[in-house]
Amino acid sequence: MFTFSLSMSISPGPVNIAILSSSMNYGFKRTFAFISGATIGFTLLLAAVCFGLYQIIVIYPILLDIFTVLGTLLLVWIGWNIFRAKAEKISVKDNAQIPTFMQGALLQWLNPKAWIAAVAGTAIFSSEHSAYILLLFVLIYFVVCYLSLMVWGIVGEKLAVFLNQGNRAHIFNMLMGIVLIMISLQMCWGYFHP
Repeated sequence: MFTFSLSMSISPGPVNIAILSSSMNYGFKRTFAFISGATIGFTLLLAAVCFGLYQIIVIYPILLDIFTVLGTLLLVWIGWNIFRAKAEKISVKDNAQIPTFMQGALLQWLNPKAWIAAVAGTAIFSSEHSAYILLLFVLIYFVVCYLSLMVWGIVGEKLAVFLNQGNRAHIFNMLMGIVLIMISLQMCWGYFHP
């Protein structure tokens, strides 16, 4: 359970790239609410899948298709905004652009990687004692996810020191925007063409 949670949480994905970019532009402390929202949002998604939604998705698999397409569209839009972002010194008046707790939580519910992780993990760890096993899985995933997303936030803040020279930050934002768009499209393509 720990290995599955770590591999899914620490590997590059849409939320991780958004955290990296936000921490680079706004700092770890200002991004922490988004990290917390993303962690709690995913944990709620995982718990919902483990304790009920999984059975609905098995009966109506088109729901997962819909979430995948809507999530991909949202993530491409976010990637485009990161790509276009001007990397300048952040001032207090820019606080409205800092990702919020609620945005982090909602983003996980539209994140194809989050749905794939939740459904796959539920399928793998279901058993005849599944209520206890799945509860343990949700708790382990919460801790691992939080720590993994914090690592991405810390790395983003550390990168800001290097990128705060010339136009490096702008180039980095363009690169992160492209990476987010490509990861999102690749996950959607991989979902529909396994």
